[in-house]
Amino acid sequence: MPNSGPKGPLDGLTVADFSRVLAGPLATMMLGDLGADVIKIERPGTGDDTRAWGPPFTAEGTSAYYLSVNRNKRSVTLDLRESGELAHAREIAIGADVIIENFRAETMEGFGLGFDELSEENPGLIYCRISGFGSGEGRDLPGYDFIAQALSGLMSITGNSGGAPMKTGVAIVDVLTGLNATIGILAALHERDASGVGQRVEVNLFSSALAGLVNQASSYLTTGIVPHRLGNLHPSIAPYETLATATMPIAVAVGNDRQFEALCEALEAPKLALDERWVSNADRVQNRAELAEKLEALLRARDCATWIERLQDRGVPCGAVNGIDDAFSLAEQLGIEATCTIPTKDGEPARSVANPIVFSRTPATYRHPPPELGADTQSFLDESFGR
Repeated sequence: MPNSGPKGPLDGLTVADFSRVLAGPLATMMLGDLGADVIKIERPGTGDDTRAWGPPFTAEGTSAYYLSVNRNKRSVTLDLRESGELAHAREIAIGADVIIENFRAETMEGFGLGFDELSEENPGLIYCRISGFGSGEGRDLPGYDFIAQALSGLMSITGNSGGAPMKTGVAIVDVLTGLNATIGILAALHERDASGVGQRVEVNLFSSALAGLVNQASSYLTTGIVPHRLGNLHPSIAPYETLATATMPIAVAVGNDRQFEALCEALEAPKLALDERWVSNADRVQNRAELAEKLEALLRARDCATWIERLQDRGVPCGAVNGIDDAFSLAEQLGIEATCTIPTKDGEPARSVANPIVFSRTPATYRHPPPELGADTQSFLDESFGR
């Protein structure tokens, strides 16, 4: 049943989720965490593509990828090519506050599930379409994060200087697009409160990737100079990089002259801050290679943990280069609720990554585990259509 347990800020909102893989399911999971009733419409037999993406799989054979973005949903399997099941899908869509889909262009329209047709019967409908490359000339291009990273220039600035272009360690463009979709949906819902009328919301991977270039995109648009790969270096700040110590590398993020002076004091080399090559940030960026050589010569005298303590005591932003296991341990030490528990069909709680948004009154809730394929089809149809 929808929304059993504490009410979230989106309690009472119904979302029909026709999306699959990552960007769309991430957006609908965010809405579900905040209290919305999310109905995940899937293909019979196969369902969301990510159900088969692995390893890793759980002991029960469920894909870890699928689990990452599908809690707080109900799975209803419907074959849109079969008239009776398409009619059910249409009823679900008409009754929803929000629809989100990421099919190829005109697919939903071909089933009679496009915005123009549905909004005639539900004028308040918020209809979010996610595509790879927009609704213009790129409408038929398939939307894959890896291709968006390549075409957007993101890969061209990722990786070591002189090395090969690299993608990021996660499908970051899909993540950005999913968050943009969530923002767009919430904005449209707020506007609907005033106007009473819904609207179409469109986001695409390519635009999200370009917007996600932030200062690098601004640098190019402002100067005409094309940014290039710098590894862990920052194009506009120094030292803002990883530096070798006697043990493991340390990440140092010196954002101003005061912090640089504090760094030099921690290294017991205060005169470095007075050297004309490194007096200002612009000087440090211009002469970053020589500076890094000097800093690493000093840092190699002690282990990483010792330097972190010394630098943090002086207000210098720094940290170890953690593995993911270390990162979750650190979150626990810092009192950050980075994990949550979700129910499972056998009653044993399972760990999941917590929603990162903290509310003072209406927190995110974790009511339902990522559903097995079609687990809610019969109960939902019985509840909704008396079947």
